[in-house]
Amino acid sequence: MPAKNPSRSRSGGLSRPPLERMMRIHQAILSDQFPNATNLATELEVSSKSIHRDLEFMRDRLDLPIEYDPKRYGYHYTEEVSGFPTLQITEGELFAMLVAEKALQQYRGTTFERPLISAFKKISASLPDTISLNIADWEQSISFHTTAVPKLNLEVFDQLAKAASNHQRVVLDYRKPGQKSGSKRTVDPYHLANVNGEWFLFGYCHTRKDIRTFAPARILSIELTGESFPRPSSFSLEKRLADSFGVHAGKDSYTVKILFTEWAADYIREKQWHPSQKLKERRNGDVELIFRLSSLIEIQRWILGWGGNARVLEPVALRESVAKAAQSILDNQQ
Repeated sequence: MPAKNPSRSRSGGLSRPPLERMMRIHQAILSDQFPNATNLATELEVSSKSIHRDLEFMRDRLDLPIEYDPKRYGYHYTEEVSGFPTLQITEGELFAMLVAEKALQQYRGTTFERPLISAFKKISASLPDTISLNIADWEQSISFHTTAVPKLNLEVFDQLAKAASNHQRVVLDYRKPGQKSGSKRTVDPYHLANVNGEWFLFGYCHTRKDIRTFAPARILSIELTGESFPRPSSFSLEKRLADSFGVHAGKDSYTVKILFTEWAADYIREKQWHPSQKLKERRNGDVELIFRLSSLIEIQRWILGWGGNARVLEPVALRESVAKAAQSILDNQQ
């Protein structure tokens, strides 16, 4: 877990973490001192606003019965409080947090890295000082590795994330695959998504008059237009990608059937390749994978990756395109 990181006080020095402050406030109220925000702020070296926020959190989120007594000019508990509520976390939850922190590696360098690390630090600060768990052993047992790490222009990525969050229309200088120069696209950025380790922007392209998918790595520059746009309630990334094999969503409908040899069958059984998939076992150990897609672009490349261990049964168009691509591979080896 990340190390605890104390915050800065109003005087510029280090102050206690919020949880520690609230525990001090709790102790002061329990001692019938009727503390007020001004006295607490002086003692804890923070602003009165911070104390008010702490008191509000203690009352509304921790359900502590705090009230202000105008006669005593301070706060008190209206009911008996046995102890300060602490964060309860199970071993399984802590393990899940450790795995999630390891997964942060794919967000290194992006605009999401800082807030994610900040969130983990806050959670870490609220945990007890000692936990009966050998985290070091877990840390040495789990890791995430990516063979092909996407290259991003972090400045462009940060602008995209902010534009999507604030519903700001942008003009992109976008280079399509195989082209050396880009072209201007006016886009309403709806959503940034990491799909299978790759980042993609989904948005309405005013040039093409349709929702399109853009790879941030191919955005040469981005310009804010100063115009805002309403994000349509009908847009759903889950629905858009429901019939795709990655990020390419078409307008057709295909029933795809692929026969895998016995050697590849176990690999196919071990994963959920598509939400609509069905498996049909063959007596000889082969397995048939069946699902519905709206585009055949990405599935063709995936099939080729299995070499001679995959054979397209349906549709005919996919079988022919895979055969043509395979022949091109053979020709290029001559």
